[in-house]
Amino acid sequence: MTTAAGADPWAIPPLFAQLVDDTSLLQPRSAAPGVDVVVARYLSARDGRYGGLVGQLVCPVSRLSSLVAELARSVPSRPVEVSLVVDTGLGAVPKALSTVFSRSSLLTPRTIETAAPPDVDAVWLERVSEFVPEDVVAVVEPRRPAAAEPEDRDMWLDAVRRVAEHGCAPKLRCGGPRVSDVPSTADVEEFVRVVVDAGRGFTTLGLRQVVRTENGNGTAQHGILNLLVAVARALGDGDVRGAIESTDGAALAGEIGDLSERAVKGIRGLLSRCGADQEPVPATELVDLGLIS
Repeated sequence: MTTAAGADPWAIPPLFAQLVDDTSLLQPRSAAPGVDVVVARYLSARDGRYGGLVGQLVCPVSRLSSLVAELARSVPSRPVEVSLVVDTGLGAVPKALSTVFSRSSLLTPRTIETAAPPDVDAVWLERVSEFVPEDVVAVVEPRRPAAAEPEDRDMWLDAVRRVAEHGCAPKLRCGGPRVSDVPSTADVEEFVRVVVDAGRGFTTLGLRQVVRTENGNGTAQHGILNLLVAVARALGDGDVRGAIESTDGAALAGEIGDLSERAVKGIRGLLSRCGADQEPVPATELVDLGLIS
């Protein structure tokens, strides 16, 4: 792991290394912080004491030019690893990649992310793959239906399975501006089981909490630790739903602390990145739980 001068390269255990992406730029522009604010915060976190936690900076294609301009002004110590989210159509991807590759001192492309139609098939997935270079990961989000009808959920999970089998990384939306953006415990459990069975890495969006919190109105915010433990239990044929529903941070941290090196590699081979936008680097909470120092 590469860290800036002064950062402690041993501060972050492998389970959390480069785990948390900054997805602030995906917020609606009326609510999102300015590109200058996001870049300053990202670079400060990446080059700071807990920089080993910091993953990619996620940027919609429509805001790429603003990001490039701000990075040119900021002069980062090393290129920023960026995930490009397709929000203006797949046809805009080649130009966006050309822009990124031409500014290699500022940016390194790691993933291309796009939403998928409910009936996503191999033809559509192959078209996505054509736009993505070999050394860049294609991330596809089959949109989860708002309705809780069993046939709708089955269609969504089938789409997740097709994405994984095609070699793309499925994405699970765990939160957002709408109540419907937060999946049920059952949906998270089924998604985890599908990707574990497929053996394909996946990413998330909207995990704003380290540990699950109940909102008191029948809704909840899923937690990063919950999902890590859920994947660990799925790999070991354990109680996945119990891991997702737990609000006991100490218990989750204890279970994580008992993981073997092999188990950690297996978990991160599946859960590659977690997107967060309110507090992209949750170092304080992890320190309080004794998971990093």
